[in-house]
Amino acid sequence: MNTTYGHELITTTAVRRMAPRTIALARAGMVAAGILFTGFSLAQSAKETRGATPYLAIENEPPAKLIVDPPLPDLLAQGIVWIQWRVEDVNIVPVFGKAALNVSPRVGHLHIRVDDLPWLWADAGNVNTIDLAGMPPGPHKVWIELADANHQGFPGQSKTVTFTVSGNGPHEHQ
Repeated sequence: MNTTYGHELITTTAVRRMAPRTIALARAGMVAAGILFTGFSLAQSAKETRGATPYLAIENEPPAKLIVDPPLPDLLAQGIVWIQWRVEDVNIVPVFGKAALNVSPRVGHLHIRVDDLPWLWADAGNVNTIDLAGMPPGPHKVWIELADANHQGFPGQSKTVTFTVSGNGPHEHQ
């Protein structure tokens, strides 16, 4: 019996001469390749992961949705705040104005306000993390709103994240 392995033909005699460890490693490699291949077949489609194509209008789009995580704890004590977020059924892009309200799939951006300041900023960068640095010790809150291209918030799509900066980090900002 002959077996093709890679680009080489391996005879049954050659396989018998292989050390048992080599055979075990070859079998382990084949099992790993099978698991890897099975994993790929279970992966989500591009549409399931990234959403609808921008080349086709979407009839009856589902409501836009904002999902926000608590701040990552890694550098919070040092006054560095990372808040991860994602959206569903809206594309975050730097497109603004009333005419953009008719784009399908719909477009939008985030409005972000820190500690009830009277001003906010619009973020259309689609980087999935809000990054704040130099936050002083004490309690804080960040308000995040998903807004349409004309700066109107999508109904029910704002979140407030509260956290405390301890100021006990090794590289506290002065």
